[in-house]
Amino acid sequence: MRQAIVAQGSRVARVLRGLRNGAVALTAAGALLAGGVEVRARSADSPAALPPVALAELPAEAQRTQQLILQGGPFLYRKDGTVFGNRERLLPARPHGHYREYTVPTPGASNRGARRIVCGGTPPTQPEACYYTADHYSSFRRIEQ
Repeated sequence: MRQAIVAQGSRVARVLRGLRNGAVALTAAGALLAGGVEVRARSADSPAALPPVALAELPAEAQRTQQLILQGGPFLYRKDGTVFGNRERLLPARPHGHYREYTVPTPGASNRGARRIVCGGTPPTQPEACYYTADHYSSFRRIEQ
């Protein structure tokens, strides 16, 4: 009986190693597909833990959206300024309602597209930190002025 349990345990260990190795391969493949941009599964508690991007390096539409955020609008889409739940847990953990999302228009798109700016802090016109995502919340970069 003990031998059967040990044999089954080693099979389980091999399967788990295989799954872990597969997950590593998928993560590496995902990073390559994302253009080498690091994609994090979990956030750190600090906004500085996410890779930075200068506002001037972002598309012109993102720069304009950032201006509108600081002005308090007007925004193009009804969803702009609504609470972002951070369900992906890629941004630093904060209480629900801390983050708000804003659409970055995508030229030629017939819908809101995948680009967003997510800002956290109160009031929304004076955010503590803002983050840009070009891939609909799969990765974020902290916007630096």
